Amino acid sequence: MEQDWIMGLIGGLLIGLAGAVYLLANGRIMGASGIIGGLVDGSGWSTAKERIAFLGGLILFPAVLLPIYTEVDTHLTNNLWVIAAAGILVGVGTRFANGCTSGHGVCGISRLSLRGIVATVMYILAGGLTVVFFRHMLGVI
Repeated sequence: MEQDWIMGLIGGLLIGLAGAVYLLANGRIMGASGIIGGLVDGSGWSTAKERIAFLGGLILFPAVLLPIYTEVDTHLTNNLWVIAAAGILVGVGTRFANGCTSGHGVCGISRLSLRGIVATVMYILAGGLTVVFFRHMLGVI
């Protein structure tokens, strides 16, 4: 029996716990795009240390787990242009939506924020339509 669902459950619990701890400790939402955006546009320099620590954890923790999980199948395409375009589109989309999956989806929905719920529904629909278009119509991914 496959155990993938257990890893998803553990990951979801850890993200939820991290969001709760971040909110309780800092009084702010744990939205990754907002944390990065504040460093990029300069609006978050007053809290730069905590932002950099958060981003460092996002980068370093998977590196710590690498010896345990040496082979991970992400089903990601090998086409670097598609990966780069997807990254840029996600970045632009999070700025338009004033948040990302961690801000709207995890923290917004858990606080019963109407804005978070609507944003989450919209980006899930947009993601689904994008997969249908690029995978099934164009055959790119």
